Formats: sequence, C-alpha cells, structure tokens
Amino acid sequence: MNVDIIDLREFYARPLGTVVRRIIVQRLRARWGDVRGMAVFGFGYAVPYLGVFRNEATRLGALMPTSQGVVAWPQNQPRQAVLVQEDELPLSDSCADRVLVVHGVETTENTAALLREVWRVLAPEGRLILVVPNRTGIWARFDTTPFGHGRPYSRGQLTRLLREAMFTPLNWDQALYMPPFNWPVLLRSAIAWERVGAILWPGLCGVNIIEATKQVYAVMPETKRKGVRARFHPIPA
Repeated sequence: MNVDIIDLREFYARPLGTVVRRIIVQRLRARWGDVRGMAVFGFGYAVPYLGVFRNEATRLGALMPTSQGVVAWPQNQPRQAVLVQEDELPLSDSCADRVLVVHGVETTENTAALLREVWRVLAPEGRLILVVPNRTGIWARFDTTPFGHGRPYSRGQLTRLLREAMFTPLNWDQALYMPPFNWPVLLRSAIAWERVGAILWPGLCGVNIIEATKQVYAVMPETKRKGVRARFHPIPA
C-alpha cells in the first residue's frame, strides 16, 4: 500500500517526524560523511534527508514515484524534484555516487525493477542506502506513520534482495526503538530510547538501514524499454 505524498509531508512536519529525521540523518552521516563533489539522488520520499547534503553535493535530486506523487522541493528555490517511473529512472548510466531510498522499497510494485534501475545509474564505486521498515519492529504494526505501510523486511530478506539485484551489502544500522507515538515525553527521550534499545532489544528496531555497493563485475540483463528515457538534469546543489 502506497502512502500519499501529502501524508508523507504532513508526517515530517509533525514533532515525531522531526525526531525521526534527526535520528536517521545521524545514521546517514555516519556512513557517507562529507559528500562534497558527489552526485546524490534520493528515491521515494527522501527529501527530509537529502537537505543535509545540499551545501556539499555537486548534483542533488529527488526522484519521486508516480504512485506516490511529487511535491516542489526545495521550497522557494530552483526545483530539484521530479516525478518518475520506478523502472525508468531519468538518469544516465553510472551517473550517481550516492543513492538513498526511503519510503520506496516497501511500497514499490516491482522491487526487482527498481533495484535494477538503481544498479544502472549507480557509479562503480558508488554507494546505496536503503531505509526500510523492520519486519519484527513495532513501527511496522502501526499505520499512523509512513513506516507502517507496505511490506516490511527482515535483515535476511533485505540481504537476499540486494544480492539478487547484484549489490553487495556492506554495513548495517538500526534505528527507531521508541514507540511510534507523538507523545512529548517519548520525543524528549528519543535519544535515550535509541541507546538502550540498541543494547537490549536490537531486533525490535523500527527500521533497518543497509548500505551496499554494486557488483561491478556483474552484467545487467537487457530489459525492454518503453521508449526513449527522458533525462533528469538536476541543477548544482
């Protein structure tokens, strides 16, 4: 089940969404560090997280699937978001240094096609990060947040998914151990929940965060194209 773009935007405008963004951005920074001079793209609804890279990346773009919808991003500045078909990304081969997929894998109708396209556009030394609801986590059981929609995945399922798509998993992170409620007392103690949860109940995290790289020795199978792919040329970040 897809989440509407309006619901996604409203979630991240609320206090709970702000806390979620801060926690996950910390994990992304720990993996990617400074992306100065790189081309960075996000698929799904990645704009809450892409903003942290705006003053570093040479190219920055938000790819939003047609099943979800698109919003103008960033606000009051030249647009860097585009509506796309998940199996026809408007990017050149090997043009991306970093690709972030958030609110994308669990709701796509064709995961294999999406990952095949990500493999195509990712540079040989590039990195992919997937942020996906955890199958055994409490967040996947409540549809009051975007992480409660679509199909959640276990760590083993994500590993197989990536390997079948010719990616090599590199690093794992987990996040969102607090209950998914917009209660002030929970939000104030979110960091404490993260620290304690990682030690006491790691399998109950809300999301799995996996970093992978493409297998450059793999040969991507040919697929029938719908036509000439229009190119997305994001302006410099």
